[in-house]
Amino acid sequence: MTLKQYLTLMGLGTAMCWIAWVFILFNLDPAQAGWFGLSFFYISLFLGIVGIFSVIGFILKNRKTSQEDIVFRQVKRTFKQGILFGVFVVATLLLLQFSLLFWWNAIILALLYILLEGAIISERKYNNRDYV
Repeated sequence: MTLKQYLTLMGLGTAMCWIAWVFILFNLDPAQAGWFGLSFFYISLFLGIVGIFSVIGFILKNRKTSQEDIVFRQVKRTFKQGILFGVFVVATLLLLQFSLLFWWNAIILALLYILLEGAIISERKYNNRDYV
């Protein structure tokens, strides 16, 4: 798959997820939806966030460094960052839905996000055994 195909498919998939999320947002009654309707809400939101942050993050990083050999590493890294941010947003909304979002929960969740983001950013190219 070429980079253009990847960006096109991710863009189309992201647009479809956001359209589904808006449709669910305006046509779903949370009191009557049950777990099935709410799961569609959270899944479409998660996939929309992952797609938008992956594509926009890649475009911004690609403008910064335009070397061809690291493009696929950048795609992988921005996709991981999009997933991580999507999990962060959905976890925060779920805690808020169940009235479990307190200041200490938010701090723990933010610290966890920062630590995992740091682990993604500092991802090493080679394993330790390659240096021996």
